[in-house]
Amino acid sequence: MNYMKNKGFYAAMLAVGLLSLAACNQSTKKNETNMTDSTAASTQLPVAKDFAKTIDGKEVKLFILKNSKGVEAAITNYGGRLVSLLVPGKDGKMVDVIAGPAGIDGFETAKPNFYGALIGRYGNRIGGAKFTLEGKEYKLPVNNGPNSLHGGTNGFDAKVWDAKQIDDHSIELTYTAADGEEGYPGNLKVTVVYDLTDDNAVEIHYTATTDKATVLNLTNHSFFNLNGVGSGEILKHTLQIDADGITPVDTTLIPTGKIAPVQNTPFDFRKPTEIGSRIGEGDEQLKAGGGYDHNFVLNKHDLKTAIATLQGDKTGIVMDVFTDEPGIQFYSGNFMKSKVTFKGGAKDDYRTALCLETQHYPDSPNKPSFPSTELKPGQTYKTTTIYKFSVK
Repeated sequence: MNYMKNKGFYAAMLAVGLLSLAACNQSTKKNETNMTDSTAASTQLPVAKDFAKTIDGKEVKLFILKNSKGVEAAITNYGGRLVSLLVPGKDGKMVDVIAGPAGIDGFETAKPNFYGALIGRYGNRIGGAKFTLEGKEYKLPVNNGPNSLHGGTNGFDAKVWDAKQIDDHSIELTYTAADGEEGYPGNLKVTVVYDLTDDNAVEIHYTATTDKATVLNLTNHSFFNLNGVGSGEILKHTLQIDADGITPVDTTLIPTGKIAPVQNTPFDFRKPTEIGSRIGEGDEQLKAGGGYDHNFVLNKHDLKTAIATLQGDKTGIVMDVFTDEPGIQFYSGNFMKSKVTFKGGAKDDYRTALCLETQHYPDSPNKPSFPSTELKPGQTYKTTTIYKFSVK
């Protein structure tokens, strides 16, 4: 082909190519912008205005904690909730590892799902919604089959706590439960301190006193996904729990009173194990819980050694759990039903988050062989749980 005769053709073709390249570049930039926006949505803390509300005559607020490493946490005094926690993944990017709604309206709508909340007076279940203490029977709200769960229908998760931010990295929350509240005896004064340390740990320190004999079992009900909120199922997370036994349950998830060995069962997490690797087995205990929803009897609980270690398969984020409690409830998100909207627009889809709730055993007030949860006047309830983060 003669170039001079066809230079008009070549010029036209060149113009078309340049226009196509420009369109491609524009599309790429648009996609990059969308990716950036999406990533930002999942790595930003909620904003204070989304928690500005008055409930039961008390003001709800959002508080931000920071450490020297750039890790940040958001806590609201509505239920004493851990709302967000930004920690670095293996690529250095910050990941929000706490699943839950983005604002107070979402938390109220999500009731009674307990996202990130402080739980009391009694974390976990009390069988038959009643117990006897010092010869007197106390009846509790029935809110989980025939049982009472997580303090009843209006437990600590639904209260607006008094809050005092101590400094950039710690906050103190206080609440006084009246004698007879949700059926429990005694005026109970509770203080919880969240501390975000420079070694990327969230420490939760609980103290309480009562003026009448009562039972008490406080915990935190954060839902974790170490790959980030909205990243999908947690079944490929690996989990290790230093427990030789569990407290097996009946069909309503109340412990039988026995301790069963985990060896040769799907509950043996003494070595790092992929959560989904055995969850579909036909084990009777797995059927009872719809998956994992059981109390593990810890071998040690002295705050010196991690009693559980969780690792995200995508981010490499590792969470070590330390506690002085004798048990931990591992819940694999079996009752998540895609009805709650999380931060960033994701739904609470089936098994997209999990809980590791440090605790005394469920139904201890009705099981004399279990460690006691009784608190008497003159005694001070004290317990600490630590969630420490790193990467591999």
